[in-house]
Amino acid sequence: MLPDLHLHTGRCGHAGGTMEEYVAAARQRGLGHIGFADHLPIYWLPPARRDPGLAMAEEELPGYIEAVQRLGRENPGLTISLGIEADYIPGCERQLEQFLARYPFDYVLGSVHYLDGWGFDNPELMGEYSRRDIDELYRQYFQQVQQAARTGLFDVIAHPDLIKKFGYRARMDLRELYEETARVFAESGVCVEVNTAGLRASAGEIYPSLEFLRLCRHYHVPVSTGSDAHQPAQVAFGWERARQWLEAAGYREVVVFKKRVRKAIPL
Repeated sequence: MLPDLHLHTGRCGHAGGTMEEYVAAARQRGLGHIGFADHLPIYWLPPARRDPGLAMAEEELPGYIEAVQRLGRENPGLTISLGIEADYIPGCERQLEQFLARYPFDYVLGSVHYLDGWGFDNPELMGEYSRRDIDELYRQYFQQVQQAARTGLFDVIAHPDLIKKFGYRARMDLRELYEETARVFAESGVCVEVNTAGLRASAGEIYPSLEFLRLCRHYHVPVSTGSDAHQPAQVAFGWERARQWLEAAGYREVVVFKKRVRKAIPL
């Protein structure tokens, strides 16, 4: 079974179920390797402006780390890695670097959820799409994803074409943007994530698109896998589809992490 390195917890304010239930679901589905990667506290805003429905509070982070490490000790036969999902906010790289350096993460997923302060994947803010030029929006999004990769702060770029989440599709041919982004991933040494949450969204498609993923394979970008589970029932969601996506793109191995060092395992 593919490893599932993108599991959330109730600490983020928009997921349900206990961590033990996620572990039980992984065991039931026959997984041998999982990783919790809950949302890093909203480090770029002052504490009074941080929304508890989007990410854990800073004071919760040590408890999260202790819980993941404890579950790893209590579950022989199932490798449980300590990950984190960190938003990339241009101009706040130094703050993020200092934040990440304080904790013993096995891997860091880098995400772009905000464009100029707009949380474009928040269903409550979907109305903004109708006021935007969709092609220009896609350009802006992929430019920011490339910036994130270049920082060197992340091991993986999560759901790398998240901008399609609500089904708003670019009118232009995206191949040039995809290829440019795949080259940047390769040059920056980051991995691309195959994330099945897109199957649960209006996009109706795994992140990233098969065309984008094939270009990542062409440029020898390593790949990780994640369900982006926000409920225990979503652990390993769409896993057969994910395997088919990987094989169609030409991948024969995926990666896992220990102390920020990646290791390839065969499909």
